Formats: sequence, structure tokens, C-alpha cells
Amino acid sequence: MTNTPPTPSASTPSPGTPSPSTPSPGTPNLRAPNPRTPSPGTPSPFTPNPPTPETSARFVTTHTLLSLDARHPFAAKSLIDAQDMHRTVMSGFKGWVDDGSRDARSQMGILSTWTIDLRRAQLSLVVQSGVPGDWSGIPRAALAEEPRSLTVDRTFRVGDTADFRTVVNPVRSRPPAPGSPEKTRGTRVPHTRPEHVKTWFTRRLQPTGEPPVAPDGLTRIGADADTDRLALRLLPKVSSPAPHKGLRIARAEIKGTLTVTDPRTFVSALTRGIGHARAYSCGLILIR
Repeated sequence: MTNTPPTPSASTPSPGTPSPSTPSPGTPNLRAPNPRTPSPGTPSPFTPNPPTPETSARFVTTHTLLSLDARHPFAAKSLIDAQDMHRTVMSGFKGWVDDGSRDARSQMGILSTWTIDLRRAQLSLVVQSGVPGDWSGIPRAALAEEPRSLTVDRTFRVGDTADFRTVVNPVRSRPPAPGSPEKTRGTRVPHTRPEHVKTWFTRRLQPTGEPPVAPDGLTRIGADADTDRLALRLLPKVSSPAPHKGLRIARAEIKGTLTVTDPRTFVSALTRGIGHARAYSCGLILIR
């Protein structure tokens, strides 16, 4: 019986026949390269580069100083009524957003702070804003000096230091009583002792290497400070008799020196302010 050799199949090359997937020696490989397999030493387009931490951030805003005669009824009412002070601040920005917008202040980046010199009877109001203000509506007789505005344009880098002053509303949240209905919100309770205010502020500092949001969800300010060198002073509460009866805002002044650790977060804190009651002249961080 004669053995018949097997017939070569299309999938089994004959001995000595080059495989279609294996080029002969010296024959260039004409197969198209796999786009998902980059050449050695070539960065893969499918592997994102690791994020580069930002080492600088730019802060641009407008500061306006309003020096008012505290004896004039216009200024006197603002000094007595926190809601009226809010109206005084917002009066310089008519037309920038729709009337009745609930977040008009934050849309325009408006923060403010004020001091009173009772001996000179002068109310000094500093307004920060992302848009220019128009203060022509303030009675001229109420102005001790003409309003002065300047553009702040400053770049912050890791390690930069800046002296600061801020007036804050230092409060803590007291949980609702046991048995309260579901979704009952806690009550904001003001801190009334300087050491508690210092703790409130220290929790918002951001040491080097720490993330901008603390494990408990608290937003930090992108800077650190020597807490032993902080100067704290409790300020009188401000209130509004009507129509916001019961509105009482605790205030504390904090001064010191900040060292920038996270420029982007620091600029955000300067722009947005810190803490509650930012509509009532709290939370603005002034630096120099």
C-alpha cells in the first residue's frame, strides 16, 4: 500500500514555505502597526500623563474703599442694621445680574468688611468684587472721602507669605435633638471664646502636603500659619431688627501671616471668602 503524502492546507504552510505572519529574513514587515502598541520609547496616547501640581495661581479682583460719615443717616442706618449694610454694598452693582437672583452676590464675587472709628465718626467699608461698582447712588453728604477703587492683580506661588486680616462668623453646627423629624438641620451656634475661634480657623489651614478638602469635608484655604502668632479679637454682634428679626451674627477679627501651600486653593479662598455670613461683611481675607 502506497502512502500518499498529505495535501498542504491553506492554514498549514509547506515545509520551507515562509509563514504569511513571519517575514523572510531581510524582507521588510509590511503589516500595519497596532495603534495601541506604541514603539519603544514613544509615549502611549492611551496612558494619561500624571497631573502636574500647580505651583502658582493668579488673583485678580477689584477693591473699593468707601469712607462714610458715621453721623449721616445713610451710614448710621448701615451701622445699626446688618441687612441695610448688605443693601449698601449691593447698591453699587445694579444691572450686572437679573433682579431677584438668589446668588447675585456670589455671581459678582462680592465680599466686604468694615471698621468704625468712633472718635473720628468714620465708617470705612472695603468692597471686593469681580465686576466694577458704581457708587454714584450714595448721598454725597454721607461720603467723608471720594470712593477709591484699585485693581488687584497678584500671582501667588508655593512658599509666598502674606500678612492678612479677616472678620469671620465663627460658628459650629449643633446636631438636632434626638427624635427630630428626618432631614432636620442642625443649629448654628457661635463660638464665644478666643481659643475656640482659633480652633475654628486652624481647622481651615492647609499644611504642606494636605489636600484642599479635609477628611470631614471642610474646605481649607490653601495656606498655613503659625497659630501661636495669630491675633484674635471678638467683635460686637451685628443684627437686623426688621424684617429679619432674629438675625444675629457673631464676629471675630483674626490677624496674622499666611504661608501659601496650595496657590489655586488659596486664590479660591481669597475670591470666595471663608465661613458663613459672607453676605453680611464676614469672610473676606484681606492681604498685603
